[in-house]
Amino acid sequence: QVQLVESGGGLVQPGGSLRLSCTVSGSLPSMYVMGWHRQAPGKEREWVAYINSGGAYITYADSVKGRFTIPRDNAKNMVSLQMNSLKPEDTAVYYCYLQYGGRDYWGQGIQVTVSS
Repeated sequence: QVQLVESGGGLVQPGGSLRLSCTVSGSLPSMYVMGWHRQAPGKEREWVAYINSGGAYITYADSVKGRFTIPRDNAKNMVSLQMNSLKPEDTAVYYCYLQYGGRDYWGQGIQVTVSS
């Protein structure tokens, strides 16, 4: 059974940086899409960034473009979310996401709070 485990959340001041990591249990398939979504209080879950298995396809939501990157380490079955220049509106629960074989898998979510 595939499990996604997030780490690295917490409290950070506006303008600061934070790095989230997501480790996938077991072996990743040869073709997949991984990424991050987030859900702020009172709002719907929204996608943040995606990367495909080959690394050639990377996309970011407009709200985070230029500030967030999605590095990947295939050897460690890990994808990260490097968040720079954080804003209060980035405050949310962040979810790791994996899609392959027609199925979606989610992590348990991790809180990121941007506040002074």
